[in-house]
Amino acid sequence: MADERHLLSTEIVDRGIESTGPNAGSPTFSVRVRRRLPDFVQSVNLKYVKLGYHYLINHGIYLATIPVFVLVFGAEVGSLSREELWRKLWEEACYDLATVLSFLAVFVLTLSVYFMTRPRSIFLIDFACYKPSNDLKVSKEQLLSHLRSTGKYDEALLGFHRRILETSGIGDETYIPKPLLANPPVNCSTMKEGRAEASLVMFGALDELFRKTKVKPKDVSVLVVNCSIFNPTPSLSAMIINHYKMRGNILSYNLGGMGCSAGVIAIDLARDILEANGNSYAVVVSTEMVGFNWYKGKVREMVVPNCFFRMGCSAVLLSNRRRDFRRAKYRLEHVVRTHKGSDDRSFRCVYQEEDEERNKGLRVSKDLIEIGGEALKTNITTLGPLVLPFSEQLLFFATLLRRGRSPSPAKSAEATKPYIPDYKLAFEHFCIHAASKVILDELQWNLELSDENMEASRMTLHRFGNTSSSSIWYELAYLEAKGKVRKGDRIWQIAFGSGFKCNSLVWRSMRRVRKPAENPWLDRVDAYPVQN
Repeated sequence: MADERHLLSTEIVDRGIESTGPNAGSPTFSVRVRRRLPDFVQSVNLKYVKLGYHYLINHGIYLATIPVFVLVFGAEVGSLSREELWRKLWEEACYDLATVLSFLAVFVLTLSVYFMTRPRSIFLIDFACYKPSNDLKVSKEQLLSHLRSTGKYDEALLGFHRRILETSGIGDETYIPKPLLANPPVNCSTMKEGRAEASLVMFGALDELFRKTKVKPKDVSVLVVNCSIFNPTPSLSAMIINHYKMRGNILSYNLGGMGCSAGVIAIDLARDILEANGNSYAVVVSTEMVGFNWYKGKVREMVVPNCFFRMGCSAVLLSNRRRDFRRAKYRLEHVVRTHKGSDDRSFRCVYQEEDEERNKGLRVSKDLIEIGGEALKTNITTLGPLVLPFSEQLLFFATLLRRGRSPSPAKSAEATKPYIPDYKLAFEHFCIHAASKVILDELQWNLELSDENMEASRMTLHRFGNTSSSSIWYELAYLEAKGKVRKGDRIWQIAFGSGFKCNSLVWRSMRRVRKPAENPWLDRVDAYPVQN
């Protein structure tokens, strides 16, 4: 336990005044001890750093030989006058024509191989996020009142709901399916209700996407849909194809059970397909069915998701067509995926099951912060060499080497102050999955991010709640609505979820993104940021 004290943090809660007894009138409080994310540098594993550098090593021959070639060629050419240079070229061309032609053939062949084998650029043309109607809006008090009116929960469990909601970072304008608040309650776990909610959010996001991009559904060659909980037959992708009457040879995929980071996985899959199929459009739809997995039991670990998850859906249009270069908003730079499923604790960290009364729901482990921190550490350690400036990488590695050479890790930790890479030098904008206020607080502290860096994530959690895999797109929509995205800006989207998985996307802005005509934030963007 002594070795794990650095993973624990304390906070004072339940301040009040003693009402009875000999200490009446005295102030009282409780101390809460909880796990925090691990220090990413103190516990970094070099094998994950090596993964990031693997990409750079593969291209090391170019980095090593091209500068030498340029220096030698420049020195040779610089020693000749213009007349001598032209005379030498003319003589070589006249008397050694075979050598010149061979050189040109090799040069053309090399260029051809390079352009044929290099990955296609993947452009993000535009995206859309579904904004539910106002009749689906629910405040924290409305939700608590409804739970009390059902008569299923005692005061202790209602008090647990209230404490979770008050510390969640969620505001009073989030959205849930209307049947959940019906009186008498409607069973939302039926296939009929699941399909109704899926149709509402997916078609709402896709209608907006097709309006904004002016792309016809029949022009889409690839369709990827991810939804963790609700996976009917026919699939959600088939529902979309049927609704929009898409082409018969469309490549469609449906990802299920992959948690809140599945949106990044879906983008990665679409990228791989586009690299193998030229001149194509791909649409990626990320969503979650809140009503279908609403927990109706009384187990506290399974009640927590009800307090956080809310309605949401995103639709993204990707392209590998070169003529879309000018109208694209972003270019995909990197995808880094981390999966900790081989570890049993990680595998069961977020687990769907039934309680003793056969009520289906998600059980969230108390070790979520610790397990999530390990996955995050691995992911950002792998990502670092791909995105950090060279100066940051040198400082980072110098710290690792100094700490690694010490025979006593404890003394080394005291003598050598750990250097945390400054990710603010690698990215202008951060879209961190809006899971909960506690997780966002820990990430901000560990990565030394500013309040402005965290603004999009915190405001998305406040306004829309945890919308699962689509939350990182509501965050990017917030940045666009605020007019913060300029040409050349780099955006880091990072999400984590069951499995346990942590995945990252890196985008570069192709142009200054003007305030969009359609955006889920436009009606309230001037009211944000708020304090929460």
